[in-house]
Amino acid sequence: MNIFDQYLDKIKKIILGLSKKGKIILPDNLNGINTEIPPEKFNCDISTNVAMVLSKINKKPPLELAEILAKSLKNEDKSIKEVSIVKPGFINIKFQPEFWTNFSKEIIKNAKTFGINTNEQKKNYLIEFVSANPTGPLHVGHCRGAILGDVISNVLSFNNHKVTKEYYVNDYGNQIINFTKSVYFRIREIKFNETFPTDNEDLYPGEYLIEFANNIISSNPKIDFTNYDAISEQLTSLSIDEAIKLIKKNLSSLGIIHDNFVSEKKLVLNQEVEKVVENLQKNKFVYKGKIKAPAGEDDNNWVEREQLLFKSTDFGDDKDRALQKSDGAWTYFASDVAYHKNKLDRKFDYLINILGADHAGYIKRITSSVDALSNSKGKLICKVSQLVKLIKDKKPFKMSKRKGDYITVDDLINEVGKDATRFIMLNRSNDVELDFDFDNVIEKSKDNPLYYVQYCYARISSVFRHLEIDLKKDLKIDEYNFEYSDHEINILKKISEWPKCIEISSKKLEPHRIPVYLYELASLFHSYWNLGKDNPEKRFINENKEISNDKLVLLKLISNVVKSGMNIVGVSAPEKM
Repeated sequence: MNIFDQYLDKIKKIILGLSKKGKIILPDNLNGINTEIPPEKFNCDISTNVAMVLSKINKKPPLELAEILAKSLKNEDKSIKEVSIVKPGFINIKFQPEFWTNFSKEIIKNAKTFGINTNEQKKNYLIEFVSANPTGPLHVGHCRGAILGDVISNVLSFNNHKVTKEYYVNDYGNQIINFTKSVYFRIREIKFNETFPTDNEDLYPGEYLIEFANNIISSNPKIDFTNYDAISEQLTSLSIDEAIKLIKKNLSSLGIIHDNFVSEKKLVLNQEVEKVVENLQKNKFVYKGKIKAPAGEDDNNWVEREQLLFKSTDFGDDKDRALQKSDGAWTYFASDVAYHKNKLDRKFDYLINILGADHAGYIKRITSSVDALSNSKGKLICKVSQLVKLIKDKKPFKMSKRKGDYITVDDLINEVGKDATRFIMLNRSNDVELDFDFDNVIEKSKDNPLYYVQYCYARISSVFRHLEIDLKKDLKIDEYNFEYSDHEINILKKISEWPKCIEISSKKLEPHRIPVYLYELASLFHSYWNLGKDNPEKRFINENKEISNDKLVLLKLISNVVKSGMNIVGVSAPEKM
Protein backbone atom coordinates (compact mmCIF):
# COMPACT_ATOMS: atom_id res chain seq x y z
CA MET A 1 0.00 0.00 0.00
CA ASN A 2 1.66 3.16 -1.26
CA ILE A 3 -0.41 6.03 0.16
CA PHE A 4 1.43 8.52 -2.06
CA ASP A 5 0.41 6.67 -5.24
CA GLN A 6 -3.05 6.10 -3.80
CA TYR A 7 -3.63 9.80 -3.20
CA LEU A 8 -2.04 10.80 -6.48
CA ASP A 9 -4.69 8.67 -8.22
CA LYS A 10 -7.44 10.23 -6.08
CA ILE A 11 -6.23 13.76 -6.88
CA LYS A 12 -6.16 12.99 -10.60
CA LYS A 13 -9.71 11.59 -10.47
CA ILE A 14 -10.93 14.71 -8.64
CA ILE A 15 -9.40 17.13 -11.15
CA LEU A 16 -10.71 15.04 -14.06
CA GLY A 17 -14.16 15.37 -12.52
CA LEU A 18 -13.73 19.13 -12.11
CA SER A 19 -12.55 19.36 -15.71
CA LYS A 20 -15.67 17.57 -16.99
CA LYS A 21 -17.80 20.06 -15.05
CA GLY A 22 -15.90 22.91 -16.75
CA LYS A 23 -14.45 24.23 -13.50
CA ILE A 24 -10.78 23.79 -14.46
CA ILE A 25 -8.70 23.19 -17.58
CA LEU A 26 -6.27 20.28 -17.71
CA PRO A 27 -2.99 20.04 -19.68
CA ASP A 28 -2.38 17.26 -22.23
CA ASN A 29 -0.78 15.07 -19.54
CA LEU A 30 -0.72 15.08 -15.74
CA ASN A 31 2.86 13.81 -15.33
CA GLY A 32 4.02 16.90 -13.45
CA ILE A 33 1.61 16.35 -10.56
CA ASN A 34 3.05 14.58 -7.54
CA THR A 35 2.37 13.69 -3.93
CA GLU A 36 5.33 14.09 -1.61
CA ILE A 37 6.50 13.78 1.98
CA PRO A 38 5.92 17.24 3.49
CA PRO A 39 8.62 19.03 5.51
CA GLU A 40 8.52 18.26 9.24
CA LYS A 41 7.58 21.82 10.17
CA PHE A 42 4.12 21.29 8.66
CA ASN A 43 1.71 19.25 10.75
CA CYS A 44 0.43 17.15 7.86
CA ASP A 45 0.83 13.75 6.23
CA ILE A 46 0.99 14.31 2.45
CA SER A 47 1.67 17.32 0.24
CA THR A 48 0.78 17.85 -3.42
CA ASN A 49 1.85 20.40 -6.05
CA VAL A 50 -1.30 19.97 -8.17
CA ALA A 51 -2.35 23.65 -7.90
CA MET A 52 1.03 24.90 -9.14
CA VAL A 53 1.02 22.48 -12.09
CA LEU A 54 -2.46 23.59 -13.18
CA SER A 55 -1.93 27.29 -12.49
CA LYS A 56 -0.51 28.36 -15.86
CA ILE A 57 -3.05 26.66 -18.13
CA ASN A 58 -5.92 27.93 -15.95
CA LYS A 59 -4.42 31.45 -15.81
CA LYS A 60 -5.00 31.61 -12.07
CA PRO A 61 -2.57 32.10 -9.17
CA PRO A 62 -1.63 28.75 -7.54
CA LEU A 63 -3.05 29.86 -4.17
CA GLU A 64 -6.44 30.70 -5.71
CA LEU A 65 -6.55 27.39 -7.58
CA ALA A 66 -5.45 25.53 -4.44
CA GLU A 67 -8.54 26.84 -2.59
CA ILE A 68 -10.83 25.24 -5.20
CA LEU A 69 -8.94 21.94 -5.20
CA ALA A 70 -8.57 21.76 -1.42
CA LYS A 71 -12.33 22.10 -0.96
CA SER A 72 -13.01 19.28 -3.43
CA LEU A 73 -10.41 17.04 -1.79
CA LYS A 74 -11.96 17.53 1.67
CA ASN A 75 -15.49 16.88 0.39
CA GLU A 76 -14.53 13.81 -1.64
CA ASP A 77 -12.52 11.92 0.98
CA LYS A 78 -13.77 11.26 4.51
CA SER A 79 -10.30 9.97 5.52
CA ILE A 80 -9.01 13.54 5.36
CA LYS A 81 -9.19 15.46 8.62
CA GLU A 82 -8.00 18.81 7.30
CA VAL A 83 -6.45 20.43 4.24
CA SER A 84 -4.19 23.47 4.43
CA ILE A 85 -2.55 25.63 1.78
CA VAL A 86 0.97 27.08 1.98
CA LYS A 87 2.90 29.30 -0.39
CA PRO A 88 3.57 29.13 -3.26
CA GLY A 89 0.56 26.80 -3.61
CA PHE A 90 1.22 23.46 -1.96
CA ILE A 91 -1.83 21.61 -0.65
CA ASN A 92 -1.10 19.80 2.62
CA ILE A 93 -3.30 16.93 3.76
CA LYS A 94 -3.75 15.58 7.28
CA PHE A 95 -5.59 12.28 7.78
CA GLN A 96 -8.14 11.21 10.37
CA PRO A 97 -6.72 8.94 13.12
CA GLU A 98 -8.81 6.05 11.71
CA PHE A 99 -6.85 6.31 8.48
CA TRP A 100 -3.74 5.00 10.25
CA THR A 101 -5.65 2.11 11.79
CA ASN A 102 -6.85 1.07 8.32
CA PHE A 103 -3.34 1.62 6.99
CA SER A 104 -1.84 -0.74 9.59
CA LYS A 105 -4.51 -3.36 8.80
CA GLU A 106 -3.75 -3.23 5.07
CA ILE A 107 0.00 -3.63 5.58
CA ILE A 108 -0.39 -6.54 7.98
CA LYS A 109 -2.54 -8.26 5.34
CA ASN A 110 -0.05 -7.49 2.55
CA ALA A 111 3.19 -7.76 4.50
CA LYS A 112 5.09 -9.66 1.79
CA THR A 113 4.49 -7.04 -0.92
CA PHE A 114 4.66 -3.84 1.12
CA GLY A 115 7.20 -1.49 -0.43
CA ILE A 116 7.26 -3.10 -3.87
CA ASN A 117 6.30 -0.74 -6.69
CA THR A 118 3.58 -2.76 -8.42
CA ASN A 119 2.83 0.03 -10.93
CA GLU A 120 6.36 0.17 -12.34
CA GLN A 121 7.01 -1.65 -15.62
CA LYS A 122 9.47 -4.44 -14.94
CA LYS A 123 12.82 -4.24 -16.78
CA ASN A 124 15.87 -6.40 -17.40
CA TYR A 125 19.11 -4.90 -16.00
CA LEU A 126 22.77 -5.84 -16.41
CA ILE A 127 24.88 -4.37 -13.61
CA GLU A 128 28.64 -4.47 -14.05
CA PHE A 129 30.60 -3.65 -10.92
CA VAL A 130 33.98 -4.12 -9.26
CA SER A 131 35.79 -5.38 -12.42
CA ALA A 132 39.16 -4.83 -10.71
CA ASN A 133 42.24 -6.07 -12.54
CA PRO A 134 42.75 -9.79 -11.74
CA THR A 135 46.22 -9.20 -10.30
CA GLY A 136 45.60 -9.46 -6.54
CA PRO A 137 43.17 -9.04 -3.64
CA LEU A 138 40.48 -6.38 -3.59
CA HIS A 139 41.36 -3.28 -1.60
CA VAL A 140 39.30 -0.67 0.23
CA GLY A 141 39.11 1.43 -2.94
CA HIS A 142 37.05 -1.36 -4.55
CA CYS A 143 34.89 -1.94 -1.48
CA ARG A 144 32.46 0.96 -1.73
CA GLY A 145 31.73 0.41 -5.44
CA ALA A 146 31.26 -3.31 -4.83
CA ILE A 147 28.66 -2.67 -2.13
CA LEU A 148 26.98 0.06 -4.20
CA GLY A 149 26.58 -2.29 -7.18
CA ASP A 150 25.35 -5.15 -5.02
CA VAL A 151 22.73 -3.08 -3.18
CA ILE A 152 21.49 -1.43 -6.39
CA SER A 153 21.01 -5.00 -7.64
CA ASN A 154 19.11 -5.88 -4.44
CA VAL A 155 16.83 -2.82 -4.67
CA LEU A 156 15.94 -3.55 -8.29
CA SER A 157 15.37 -7.26 -7.50
CA PHE A 158 13.17 -6.30 -4.54
CA ASN A 159 11.10 -4.26 -7.00
CA ASN A 160 10.72 -7.40 -9.15
CA HIS A 161 13.07 -6.31 -11.94
CA LYS A 162 15.29 -8.96 -13.50
CA VAL A 163 18.93 -8.32 -12.58
CA THR A 164 22.19 -9.89 -13.75
CA LYS A 165 25.38 -9.04 -11.81
CA GLU A 166 28.55 -9.11 -13.89
CA TYR A 167 32.30 -8.77 -13.40
CA TYR A 168 34.45 -7.83 -16.41
CA VAL A 169 37.83 -9.54 -16.12
CA ASN A 170 40.62 -7.41 -17.64
CA ASP A 171 42.82 -10.42 -18.39
CA TYR A 172 44.49 -9.05 -21.53
CA GLY A 173 47.30 -6.55 -22.00
CA ASN A 174 50.59 -5.46 -20.45
CA GLN A 175 49.43 -5.53 -16.83
CA ILE A 176 48.64 -9.25 -17.19
CA ILE A 177 52.05 -9.94 -18.71
CA ASN A 178 53.71 -8.19 -15.76
CA PHE A 179 51.46 -10.01 -13.31
CA THR A 180 52.32 -13.41 -14.80
CA LYS A 181 56.03 -12.61 -14.66
CA SER A 182 55.63 -11.62 -11.00
CA VAL A 183 54.08 -15.01 -10.23
CA TYR A 184 56.87 -16.70 -12.20
CA PHE A 185 59.57 -14.95 -10.14
CA ARG A 186 57.78 -16.01 -6.93
CA ILE A 187 57.80 -19.59 -8.22
CA ARG A 188 61.52 -19.28 -8.96
CA GLU A 189 62.00 -17.90 -5.47
CA ILE A 190 60.31 -20.97 -3.95
CA LYS A 191 61.72 -23.66 -6.22
CA PHE A 192 65.21 -22.36 -6.94
CA ASN A 193 65.80 -20.03 -3.99
CA GLU A 194 66.21 -17.03 -6.30
CA THR A 195 65.66 -13.51 -4.95
CA PHE A 196 62.49 -11.78 -6.18
CA PRO A 197 63.56 -8.73 -8.28
CA THR A 198 62.07 -5.99 -6.09
CA ASP A 199 63.92 -3.33 -8.10
CA ASN A 200 61.69 -4.02 -11.13
CA GLU A 201 58.86 -1.47 -10.81
CA ASP A 202 56.72 -3.26 -13.41
CA LEU A 203 56.30 -6.28 -11.16
CA TYR A 204 53.72 -6.89 -8.41
CA PRO A 205 55.55 -7.20 -5.06
CA GLY A 206 52.66 -8.31 -2.83
CA GLU A 207 53.22 -11.31 -0.60
CA TYR A 208 49.88 -12.80 -1.69
CA LEU A 209 51.77 -13.92 -4.83
CA ILE A 210 53.71 -16.42 -2.70
CA GLU A 211 50.42 -18.19 -1.98
CA PHE A 212 49.54 -18.07 -5.68
CA ALA A 213 52.94 -19.54 -6.55
CA ASN A 214 52.67 -22.35 -3.96
CA ASN A 215 49.18 -23.27 -5.19
CA ILE A 216 50.37 -23.42 -8.82
CA ILE A 217 53.43 -25.49 -7.93
CA SER A 218 51.47 -28.04 -5.85
CA SER A 219 48.64 -28.36 -8.40
CA ASN A 220 50.89 -28.66 -11.46
CA PRO A 221 53.82 -30.97 -10.61
CA LYS A 222 54.60 -31.70 -14.29
CA ILE A 223 55.24 -28.08 -15.34
CA ASP A 224 58.89 -27.25 -16.00
CA PHE A 225 59.46 -23.77 -14.56
CA THR A 226 62.95 -23.31 -16.03
CA ASN A 227 61.78 -21.59 -19.23
CA TYR A 228 59.27 -18.73 -18.91
CA ASP A 229 58.57 -18.39 -22.65
CA ALA A 230 57.67 -22.06 -22.96
CA ILE A 231 55.01 -21.89 -20.23
CA SER A 232 53.93 -18.23 -20.29
CA GLU A 233 50.47 -18.85 -21.79
CA GLN A 234 49.67 -21.71 -19.39
CA LEU A 235 51.10 -19.79 -16.44
CA THR A 236 49.01 -16.72 -17.33
CA SER A 237 45.84 -18.82 -17.23
CA LEU A 238 46.82 -20.44 -13.91
CA SER A 239 47.79 -17.08 -12.35
CA ILE A 240 44.52 -15.42 -13.37
CA ASP A 241 42.60 -18.39 -11.98
CA GLU A 242 44.35 -17.88 -8.63
CA ALA A 243 43.58 -14.15 -8.68
CA ILE A 244 39.91 -14.70 -9.54
CA LYS A 245 39.59 -17.29 -6.76
CA LEU A 246 40.97 -14.74 -4.29
CA ILE A 247 38.73 -11.96 -5.64
CA LYS A 248 35.65 -14.22 -5.37
CA LYS A 249 36.66 -15.03 -1.79
CA ASN A 250 37.01 -11.29 -1.01
CA LEU A 251 33.61 -10.60 -2.57
CA SER A 252 32.03 -13.51 -0.71
CA SER A 253 33.31 -12.10 2.59
CA LEU A 254 31.41 -8.92 1.68
CA GLY A 255 28.30 -10.99 0.91
CA ILE A 256 28.61 -10.43 -2.86
CA ILE A 257 28.18 -13.10 -5.55
CA HIS A 258 28.30 -12.24 -9.26
CA ASP A 259 26.27 -14.13 -11.85
CA ASN A 260 28.83 -13.77 -14.65
CA PHE A 261 32.56 -13.26 -15.09
CA VAL A 262 33.31 -12.08 -18.64
CA SER A 263 36.87 -12.38 -19.98
CA GLU A 264 38.37 -9.52 -21.99
CA LYS A 265 40.85 -11.98 -23.48
CA LYS A 266 38.04 -14.17 -24.85
CA LEU A 267 36.41 -11.14 -26.46
CA VAL A 268 39.72 -10.30 -28.17
CA LEU A 269 40.38 -13.89 -29.28
CA ASN A 270 36.82 -14.17 -30.63
CA GLN A 271 37.61 -11.09 -32.77
CA GLU A 272 34.77 -9.16 -31.17
CA VAL A 273 36.90 -6.00 -31.26
CA GLU A 274 37.36 -6.27 -35.04
CA LYS A 275 33.64 -6.92 -35.45
CA VAL A 276 32.58 -3.89 -33.42
CA VAL A 277 35.05 -1.63 -35.26
CA GLU A 278 33.59 -2.88 -38.56
CA ASN A 279 30.13 -2.08 -37.23
CA LEU A 280 31.21 1.47 -36.35
CA GLN A 281 32.95 1.90 -39.70
CA LYS A 282 29.85 0.77 -41.55
CA ASN A 283 27.87 3.46 -39.76
CA LYS A 284 30.58 6.06 -40.46
CA PHE A 285 31.55 6.54 -36.80
CA VAL A 286 35.25 5.74 -37.40
CA TYR A 287 37.94 7.60 -39.35
CA LYS A 288 41.71 7.97 -39.64
CA GLY A 289 42.93 11.16 -37.99
CA LYS A 290 45.14 12.82 -35.39
CA ILE A 291 44.32 13.85 -31.85
CA LYS A 292 45.86 16.65 -29.84
CA ALA A 293 47.76 16.20 -26.58
CA PRO A 294 45.59 15.31 -23.56
CA ALA A 295 44.95 18.03 -20.97
CA GLY A 296 48.05 18.51 -18.83
CA GLU A 297 50.37 16.91 -21.38
CA ASP A 298 53.29 19.03 -22.69
CA ASP A 299 52.52 19.78 -26.36
CA ASN A 300 56.25 19.67 -27.14
CA ASN A 301 56.49 16.07 -25.94
CA TRP A 302 53.31 14.92 -27.66
CA VAL A 303 53.71 13.29 -31.06
CA GLU A 304 50.67 13.65 -33.26
CA ARG A 305 50.17 10.61 -35.47
CA GLU A 306 47.42 9.22 -37.59
CA GLN A 307 45.21 6.80 -35.70
CA LEU A 308 41.94 4.97 -36.06
CA LEU A 309 39.51 7.22 -34.15
CA PHE A 310 35.92 6.86 -32.94
CA LYS A 311 33.72 9.95 -33.47
CA SER A 312 32.74 10.28 -29.83
CA THR A 313 32.36 14.07 -30.25
CA ASP A 314 29.21 13.30 -32.29
CA PHE A 315 27.70 12.15 -29.01
CA GLY A 316 28.85 14.96 -26.71
CA ASP A 317 32.41 13.87 -25.82
CA ASP A 318 35.08 16.57 -25.72
CA LYS A 319 37.31 14.78 -28.26
CA ASP A 320 37.39 11.73 -30.49
CA ARG A 321 38.92 8.56 -29.02
CA ALA A 322 41.67 6.26 -30.31
CA LEU A 323 40.77 2.65 -31.07
CA GLN A 324 44.29 1.49 -32.03
CA LYS A 325 47.79 1.99 -30.63
CA SER A 326 50.84 2.90 -32.74
CA ASP A 327 51.86 -0.78 -32.90
CA GLY A 328 48.46 -1.76 -34.31
CA ALA A 329 47.20 -3.31 -31.08
CA TRP A 330 43.74 -2.38 -29.91
CA THR A 331 43.42 0.19 -27.15
CA TYR A 332 41.73 -0.64 -23.85
CA PHE A 333 38.86 1.57 -25.03
CA ALA A 334 38.38 -0.58 -28.16
CA SER A 335 38.11 -3.72 -26.02
CA ASP A 336 35.64 -1.93 -23.78
CA VAL A 337 33.52 -0.93 -26.78
CA ALA A 338 33.48 -4.58 -27.88
CA TYR A 339 32.44 -5.63 -24.38
CA HIS A 340 29.55 -3.15 -24.40
CA LYS A 341 28.45 -4.41 -27.83
CA ASN A 342 28.47 -7.88 -26.28
CA LYS A 343 26.25 -6.54 -23.49
CA LEU A 344 23.86 -4.90 -25.98
CA ASP A 345 23.59 -8.12 -27.98
CA ARG A 346 22.25 -9.84 -24.86
CA LYS A 347 19.14 -7.65 -25.05
CA PHE A 348 19.03 -6.00 -21.65
CA ASP A 349 16.74 -3.00 -21.18
CA TYR A 350 19.42 -1.10 -19.23
CA LEU A 351 23.14 -1.42 -18.67
CA ILE A 352 24.52 -0.05 -15.40
CA ASN A 353 28.24 0.47 -14.80
CA ILE A 354 29.62 1.18 -11.33
CA LEU A 355 32.89 3.08 -11.71
CA GLY A 356 35.57 4.18 -9.27
CA ALA A 357 36.35 7.87 -8.77
CA ASP A 358 39.44 7.54 -10.98
CA HIS A 359 37.24 6.44 -13.92
CA ALA A 360 34.77 9.33 -13.83
CA GLY A 361 36.40 10.87 -16.92
CA TYR A 362 35.75 7.65 -18.82
CA ILE A 363 31.97 7.95 -18.70
CA LYS A 364 31.42 10.22 -21.70
CA ARG A 365 33.42 8.12 -24.15
CA ILE A 366 31.85 4.80 -23.20
CA THR A 367 28.30 6.18 -23.18
CA SER A 368 29.07 7.70 -26.59
CA SER A 369 30.03 4.28 -27.93
CA VAL A 370 26.86 2.68 -26.53
CA ASP A 371 24.75 5.45 -28.08
CA ALA A 372 26.46 4.83 -31.43
CA LEU A 373 25.97 1.07 -31.23
CA SER A 374 22.41 1.06 -29.93
CA ASN A 375 20.95 4.23 -31.49
CA SER A 376 19.30 4.63 -28.09
CA LYS A 377 20.40 7.28 -25.63
CA GLY A 378 20.11 6.44 -21.98
CA LYS A 379 20.68 2.72 -22.46
CA LEU A 380 23.86 2.90 -20.36
CA ILE A 381 23.81 4.45 -16.88
CA CYS A 382 27.10 5.07 -15.07
CA LYS A 383 27.34 5.58 -11.31
CA VAL A 384 30.60 6.80 -9.78
CA SER A 385 31.68 5.59 -6.37
CA GLN A 386 33.71 8.30 -4.68
CA LEU A 387 36.71 7.83 -2.38
CA VAL A 388 36.66 6.45 1.16
CA LYS A 389 38.78 7.96 3.95
CA LEU A 390 39.51 5.68 6.89
CA ILE A 391 39.47 7.53 10.23
CA LYS A 392 40.58 6.30 13.66
CA ASP A 393 41.20 8.40 16.78
CA LYS A 394 40.16 11.39 14.62
CA LYS A 395 43.17 10.81 12.31
CA PRO A 396 43.65 9.11 8.92
CA PHE A 397 44.07 5.41 9.62
CA LYS A 398 46.62 3.18 7.92
CA MET A 399 46.09 -0.52 8.46
CA SER A 400 48.51 -3.37 7.77
CA LYS A 401 50.12 -3.28 4.34
CA ARG A 402 51.38 -6.84 4.63
CA LYS A 403 49.78 -7.89 1.35
CA GLY A 404 51.08 -5.02 -0.76
CA ASP A 405 50.94 -1.26 -0.81
CA TYR A 406 47.23 -0.99 -0.03
CA ILE A 407 44.60 -1.95 2.56
CA THR A 408 42.67 -5.06 1.57
CA VAL A 409 38.96 -5.77 1.88
CA ASP A 410 39.81 -8.68 4.19
CA ASP A 411 41.79 -6.32 6.45
CA LEU A 412 38.76 -4.05 6.76
CA ILE A 413 36.29 -6.89 7.41
CA ASN A 414 38.60 -8.44 10.01
CA GLU A 415 38.67 -5.06 11.76
CA VAL A 416 34.92 -4.20 11.80
CA GLY A 417 32.96 -7.07 10.21
CA LYS A 418 30.86 -7.45 7.05
CA ASP A 419 27.70 -5.77 8.39
CA ALA A 420 29.44 -2.58 9.48
CA THR A 421 31.44 -2.44 6.25
CA ARG A 422 28.32 -2.70 4.08
CA PHE A 423 26.05 -0.42 6.13
CA ILE A 424 28.54 2.39 6.68
CA MET A 425 29.90 2.31 3.10
CA LEU A 426 26.31 2.84 1.95
CA ASN A 427 25.41 5.50 4.49
CA ARG A 428 26.15 8.46 2.20
CA SER A 429 25.42 9.17 -1.45
CA ASN A 430 27.91 7.48 -3.77
CA ASP A 431 28.86 10.78 -5.41
CA VAL A 432 30.38 12.31 -2.27
CA GLU A 433 33.48 11.21 -0.37
CA LEU A 434 32.88 9.05 2.69
CA ASP A 435 34.63 9.14 6.07
CA PHE A 436 34.69 5.61 7.50
CA ASP A 437 35.18 6.27 11.22
CA PHE A 438 36.26 3.14 13.11
CA ASP A 439 35.44 4.69 16.49
CA ASN A 440 31.80 5.25 15.51
CA VAL A 441 31.51 1.82 13.92
CA ILE A 442 32.26 -0.01 17.19
CA GLU A 443 30.24 2.33 19.44
CA LYS A 444 27.01 1.03 20.93
CA SER A 445 25.09 4.28 20.59
CA LYS A 446 22.98 6.29 18.15
CA ASP A 447 26.25 7.59 16.65
CA ASN A 448 26.64 4.12 15.13
CA PRO A 449 23.75 3.86 12.65
CA LEU A 450 24.14 0.11 12.13
CA TYR A 451 23.98 -0.62 15.86
CA TYR A 452 21.00 1.69 16.28
CA VAL A 453 18.98 -0.08 13.55
CA GLN A 454 19.99 -3.59 14.65
CA TYR A 455 19.14 -2.72 18.28
CA CYS A 456 15.69 -1.62 17.12
CA TYR A 457 15.04 -5.07 15.66
CA ALA A 458 16.55 -6.83 18.70
CA ARG A 459 14.32 -4.86 21.09
CA ILE A 460 11.20 -5.80 19.12
CA SER A 461 12.38 -9.42 19.03
CA SER A 462 12.73 -9.38 22.82
CA VAL A 463 9.07 -8.30 23.20
CA PHE A 464 7.84 -11.11 20.95
CA ARG A 465 10.12 -13.60 22.72
CA HIS A 466 8.70 -12.68 26.14
CA LEU A 467 5.19 -13.09 24.73
CA GLU A 468 6.17 -16.40 23.10
CA ILE A 469 5.05 -15.13 19.69
CA ASP A 470 7.07 -15.98 16.59
CA LEU A 471 8.16 -12.66 15.06
CA LYS A 472 8.79 -14.31 11.70
CA LYS A 473 5.19 -15.50 11.31
CA ASP A 474 2.28 -13.43 10.02
CA LEU A 475 0.02 -11.80 12.61
CA LYS A 476 -3.68 -12.60 12.67
CA ILE A 477 -5.74 -9.88 14.32
CA ASP A 478 -9.53 -10.07 14.33
CA GLU A 479 -10.43 -6.55 15.46
CA TYR A 480 -8.71 -3.32 14.39
CA ASN A 481 -10.45 -0.88 16.74
CA PHE A 482 -7.27 1.02 17.51
CA GLU A 483 -6.71 4.53 18.84
CA TYR A 484 -3.11 5.32 18.01
CA SER A 485 -1.35 8.10 19.94
CA ASP A 486 0.55 10.93 18.21
CA HIS A 487 3.85 9.13 18.86
CA GLU A 488 2.49 5.97 17.25
CA ILE A 489 1.05 7.85 14.28
CA ASN A 490 4.45 9.47 13.70
CA ILE A 491 5.96 5.99 13.45
CA LEU A 492 3.16 4.87 11.10
CA LYS A 493 3.79 7.95 8.95
CA LYS A 494 7.45 6.97 8.67
CA ILE A 495 6.43 3.41 7.77
CA SER A 496 4.15 4.83 5.06
CA GLU A 497 7.25 6.41 3.48
CA TRP A 498 8.91 3.01 2.92
CA PRO A 499 7.40 2.42 -0.58
CA LYS A 500 8.45 5.98 -1.52
CA CYS A 501 11.99 5.26 -0.31
CA ILE A 502 12.14 2.08 -2.40
CA GLU A 503 10.66 3.83 -5.44
CA ILE A 504 13.23 6.67 -5.40
CA SER A 505 16.12 4.32 -4.57
CA SER A 506 15.15 2.14 -7.53
CA LYS A 507 14.44 4.88 -10.09
CA LYS A 508 17.45 7.04 -9.20
CA LEU A 509 19.74 4.10 -8.33
CA GLU A 510 20.46 5.70 -4.96
CA PRO A 511 20.47 2.89 -2.39
CA HIS A 512 22.02 5.06 0.34
CA ARG A 513 18.47 6.27 0.98
CA ILE A 514 17.63 2.91 2.57
CA PRO A 515 20.08 2.91 5.53
CA VAL A 516 19.26 6.60 6.08
CA TYR A 517 15.54 5.76 6.18
CA LEU A 518 16.12 2.77 8.50
CA TYR A 519 18.07 4.97 10.91
CA GLU A 520 15.23 7.53 11.00
CA LEU A 521 12.65 4.80 11.63
CA ALA A 522 14.83 3.26 14.36
CA SER A 523 15.24 6.69 16.00
CA LEU A 524 11.47 7.15 16.21
CA PHE A 525 11.10 3.67 17.66
CA HIS A 526 13.80 4.11 20.32
CA SER A 527 12.30 7.45 21.38
CA TYR A 528 8.91 5.79 21.75
CA TRP A 529 10.42 2.81 23.62
CA ASN A 530 12.12 5.16 26.09
CA LEU A 531 8.76 6.73 27.02
CA GLY A 532 7.98 3.50 28.86
CA LYS A 533 10.85 4.06 31.28
CA ASP A 534 8.89 6.80 33.05
CA ASN A 535 5.34 5.91 32.08
CA PRO A 536 4.14 2.31 32.61
CA GLU A 537 1.19 2.92 30.26
CA LYS A 538 3.64 3.44 27.40
CA ARG A 539 5.30 0.07 27.91
CA PHE A 540 4.62 -2.58 25.31
CA ILE A 541 4.08 -5.39 27.83
CA ASN A 542 1.83 -4.53 30.77
CA GLU A 543 2.03 -5.81 34.37
CA ASN A 544 -0.13 -8.81 33.39
CA LYS A 545 2.46 -9.86 30.81
CA GLU A 546 0.06 -8.89 28.00
CA ILE A 547 0.26 -6.58 24.99
CA SER A 548 -2.55 -4.68 23.28
CA ASN A 549 -3.24 -5.50 19.64
CA ASP A 550 -2.47 -1.98 18.46
CA LYS A 551 1.03 -2.12 19.97
CA LEU A 552 1.58 -5.66 18.71
CA VAL A 553 0.68 -4.58 15.17
CA LEU A 554 2.87 -1.49 15.38
CA LEU A 555 5.90 -3.54 16.49
CA LYS A 556 5.28 -6.11 13.76
CA LEU A 557 5.09 -3.39 11.11
CA ILE A 558 8.37 -1.81 12.26
CA SER A 559 10.13 -5.18 12.37
CA ASN A 560 8.90 -6.12 8.88
CA VAL A 561 10.23 -2.91 7.34
CA VAL A 562 13.55 -3.07 9.23
CA LYS A 563 14.06 -6.72 8.24
CA SER A 564 13.15 -5.98 4.62
CA GLY A 565 15.51 -2.99 4.51
CA MET A 566 18.38 -4.86 6.13
CA ASN A 567 17.96 -7.70 3.62
CA ILE A 568 18.29 -5.19 0.77
CA VAL A 569 21.39 -3.60 2.33
CA GLY A 570 22.74 -7.12 2.89
CA VAL A 571 23.27 -7.00 6.65
CA SER A 572 21.89 -9.06 9.52
CA ALA A 573 18.97 -8.18 11.77
CA PRO A 574 19.90 -9.97 15.02
CA GLU A 575 17.18 -11.04 17.45
CA LYS A 576 19.49 -10.64 20.45
CA MET A 577 22.22 -8.08 21.16
